[in-house]
Amino acid sequence: MTDAKDKTASLLAALWVRIRPLVEERLVTLDQAATAASAGALGDELRKEAAGSAHKLAGSLGMYGYDEGTRIARELELLLGGANPDAARLAALIVELRGAISPGGEERQPTLSR
Repeated sequence: MTDAKDKTASLLAALWVRIRPLVEERLVTLDQAATAASAGALGDELRKEAAGSAHKLAGSLGMYGYDEGTRIARELELLLGGANPDAARLAALIVELRGAISPGGEERQPTLSR
């Protein structure tokens, strides 16, 4: 890697550490929506909040090299855009999203896309 790419990668890694708690908060909101949906109690307010969380994740994860995370978050956003999202699909996508961000349960450093 060139010096500029090394610096950019270091900056992205430092930024990722700073935004990771916010990413976790958004994942918790998605988890809450999945739990409510599985109980047949997903209200409009939580559904919209979860859709907003998915939208924000879709917009930011790709910047840190989590392109698969962006794809999954977009799918979650679309799913949550409907009045009665499929609870099983919602839960499965959240598990998939967590795996895309931390494969094998390990924290990884963000990478430069392209």
